[in-house]
Amino acid sequence: MSRDETRTDPVEPAGERSGAAETDDAKRGRTGRAKKQLPLWQETIVLLVLALGLAIAIKAFFVQAFYIPSESMEPQFIKNDRILVQKVSYWGSGPERGDIVVFADPGNWLPPMEPSSGVKRVLETIGLYPAGGHLVKRVIGVGGDRVKCCDSQGRVTVNGTPLTEPYLPEGTQPSLTTFDVKVPAGYLWMMGDNRGDSTDSRGHMGEPGGGFIDQDLVVGKVFALVWPFKRAQFIHRPSTFEKVGDRAAAVGVRPEAVAAREDETMAIFGVPGGVSLR
Repeated sequence: MSRDETRTDPVEPAGERSGAAETDDAKRGRTGRAKKQLPLWQETIVLLVLALGLAIAIKAFFVQAFYIPSESMEPQFIKNDRILVQKVSYWGSGPERGDIVVFADPGNWLPPMEPSSGVKRVLETIGLYPAGGHLVKRVIGVGGDRVKCCDSQGRVTVNGTPLTEPYLPEGTQPSLTTFDVKVPAGYLWMMGDNRGDSTDSRGHMGEPGGGFIDQDLVVGKVFALVWPFKRAQFIHRPSTFEKVGDRAAAVGVRPEAVAAREDETMAIFGVPGGVSLR
């Protein structure tokens, strides 16, 4: 080749060169994405973990399933019915009169039970199987209430107001046990609807705690019966409890006077747990 000759290399058109670069970039992008994608089995594990975490969170803070362990709430609930308990209503407040609630055994209300094991235990833990080891009763009195049975017509009274209880089994008396109690602050007086077959607050008056249930033991309010499906329904608070006033209004004196008189009575007779002798 002579010195006057100039060597030139082939030049690719600008469009072709740009297209080749874009193709390479696309390949690199696809390769990167392919490297980041999890295998199917790993994705399945991640989804299962997320689902279990969500189920546990729902059980802990919102809704939990239980089954009815006895005949004490007939006819509203029958043994082995499945119910749902919601916890939102009691955020920042306590149960109200007339609510049906599920609560943990305070220590001596249930006979010894064998703990669940295996798959059933796991499902109970994550809220996918109705839990046992709890009780379900109706709240009759809250802190400060005076609950008494019976008046001249055989009815339970709360703060002097007699209850009309259409949820009791037909022909059942409101209570065969007489009582007159003052519910301490932060506690509840509980009774089953099937009054002749319910070991509730009445049956534990002579024990430590006086039959009262600490509000902290309450899991939540029963809001739905879900099984058997043919009887599925939402649960509402009976209207009779709307007529009950606070205790001071019921007895016609100032609240501090009520408290002072009760404290004096309990001090004289040494009555624990707020049980009234009147």
